[in-house]
Amino acid sequence: MNQVPLVIKLGGAALESKLTLERLFSTINAYQANSQRPILFVHGGGYLVDELMTKLQLPTIKKQGLRVTPSDQIGLITGALAGTANKMLQGQALKAGVAAVGLSLADGGLCRVTQLDPELGAVGHAEPNDGALVSQMMQLGFVPIISSIGLNSNGEMMNVNADQAAVAVAAAIDGELVLLSDVSGVLDGKGHLIEQLTETEAEELIAQAVITDGMIVKVRAAFSAANALGRSIEVASWRYPEKLNALLAGDSVGTKFTP
Repeated sequence: MNQVPLVIKLGGAALESKLTLERLFSTINAYQANSQRPILFVHGGGYLVDELMTKLQLPTIKKQGLRVTPSDQIGLITGALAGTANKMLQGQALKAGVAAVGLSLADGGLCRVTQLDPELGAVGHAEPNDGALVSQMMQLGFVPIISSIGLNSNGEMMNVNADQAAVAVAAAIDGELVLLSDVSGVLDGKGHLIEQLTETEAEELIAQAVITDGMIVKVRAAFSAANALGRSIEVASWRYPEKLNALLAGDSVGTKFTP
């Protein structure tokens, strides 16, 4: 039985569907009754931040897909991600019977976070540091739910891209990473799921216009994550929680990206 810790990165859109979260955590609860495999979640929650910015009539500016975070807004964003989003997920987990613990990248020194680019403001880059605390929690049967908010060496709050944060967390605990998103994986020219891809194969499919538009960005980001982690990662859909048991058992239900 697979005992390698499983890090599940939840895409922001999944947070908008309570039904999806209910099914997801119910599946986790049932799985834990028969398995000791450690499980951990990493999440963002950009839609909550967007809603908050709109309500406060504050502009949302993005550069290369990253939210520009002025120092006078990081407290608001931390509240939305480490507060509202994190506790909403923890609440759904507890409702389903899962012993969840809400954390951030800073807890237990899990990740070192540094400023990514001064032009982006309080946006951070996470590096793996010390996974001992969350590993001990998982050994005790708890499921950590970790927001993508971190602290730098000066104790300043930093907003980290959730995909990048998930890579750092997986490296810190030597875990396998699954990016749960709104897509099932990569499809071939006939609409069939491609179970495994190398970077060379993916670039050939991009050149042939089999992989197009927004999927190109997802695929390249997935390979960036796999290369950073040094092991295969999987992209699968959160839309089918019934497939999660197979995923938890170590089977592939989406596309596996091989570095």
